[in-house]
Amino acid sequence: MRQGGAGGALDSPPVELPFGLNPYDNDPGAWGASLLNNAEILVALLDATEPRSVVEVGAYAGDFTRLLLLWAERSGARITAVDPSPQPELEQLKRENDNLTLIRAPSPRALADVDAPDAVILDGDHNYYTVTEELRAVVDQAPGDTPLVVLHDVCWPHARRDDYADPDQVPPEHRQPIERNTGLYPGIEGVRPGGMPYRNPAAKEGGPRNGVQTALEDFMADHEGLAHAIVPTFYGLGIVWAKEAPYADAVARIVEPWDRNPLIERLERNRVLHLASSQVQLAWALDAEDRFTSAVKLLDKMLHSRAFAAAELFLRLRQLGKPQFSRAEIRQVMHPSGTGDAAGSSR
Repeated sequence: MRQGGAGGALDSPPVELPFGLNPYDNDPGAWGASLLNNAEILVALLDATEPRSVVEVGAYAGDFTRLLLLWAERSGARITAVDPSPQPELEQLKRENDNLTLIRAPSPRALADVDAPDAVILDGDHNYYTVTEELRAVVDQAPGDTPLVVLHDVCWPHARRDDYADPDQVPPEHRQPIERNTGLYPGIEGVRPGGMPYRNPAAKEGGPRNGVQTALEDFMADHEGLAHAIVPTFYGLGIVWAKEAPYADAVARIVEPWDRNPLIERLERNRVLHLASSQVQLAWALDAEDRFTSAVKLLDKMLHSRAFAAAELFLRLRQLGKPQFSRAEIRQVMHPSGTGDAAGSSR
C-alpha cells in the first residue's frame, strides 16, 4: 500500500523491527502502509522457506526492500525489486547494493521475463486484473515448484475494491468504474468526502472481479495443489504455498495462529476505522478553518467600511445608545486575545 494521509509525527518512542528498522521512519502519520509492519511474520516465513531468490513487486521507495537486503546478508539470497516508477530512495538503494536487481517495468511483464524465484512479494497495483496476472505469471509459469507467494492489501480497503495506480495500464474491459480523488470509509460501499484518500479507486466495493482478496480466492479455486492463509494485520497479508513443498508444514505452523484470527480482525477493523475517522475530522477542521478565514476577512472589510460605521451610528441613535451589535463586539470575537485591530477600536 503506497498512499498515506495527513497527520502529525508520532510522539511515541520509535518501534524497532528486525535488523533495527523503524516502520515509521517514512510514515509520520502512522498509517502502517509499509510491509515493514509485518516484518516478524515475513522474516519467519523467509527463514522457514530458505529461498535463494526473492522478487518484490511494488518496491516503491524501498522500505521493505531494505529489510530483504539485510535478511539476504545472512542467507545469501538474491533480491529483485520490480517497480515501473521507483522512487529516489529505491534508486539510491540500488546504487548502494550489488545484491539488488531493479526492474523498472509493470509487474506482469517483468514477472514473465524474470528467472523463476523461490519467493515473491506482491505489493504492486491493488486490483483484480493485475493481481490475477501476477499470480498467473508466478505460479502457472513456474517451471518447477511453486514459490512462496505473499500478497499485501488482501483486507480493507482493497479486499473487495480495486485501486489503480495508472488506470490506462489495465484494459478497459477489466476495469471497474472509477471515482477519482475521493475517500474510502469502512462499511460504506461507495465513496465519501473526507475518508481515506485514494486517487483512482473503484466507485463501489464488492461484486465479481473486484479487489485483491477476490482475485486471490478466485485463483485458489483453480489450484487444488495450493494452500493459503490470510493474516488480517496492517491491511492484510495473503500467503500462498504449495501443499507438497518441503517447507509446507513449517509455513502452516507459522501462519496458523494468525490465519483469519477473529481477535486480530477486530483490532484491524478498529485501526482502519480510526484512521478513516481521523481523515474525516481533518477534512471538517480544514473546511471550518477556511470558512473562518473567509468570515474574518469579510468582517475586517466591514469594520473598515464607512457605510458600516454609518449604520452603527444610525442604530445607536435609533435604539437610544444600545444597538444590537457594535464594531467593538465584532473585534472582540475576531481577536479575543486583544491582539487585533487595537488602532481601529476607537473608530
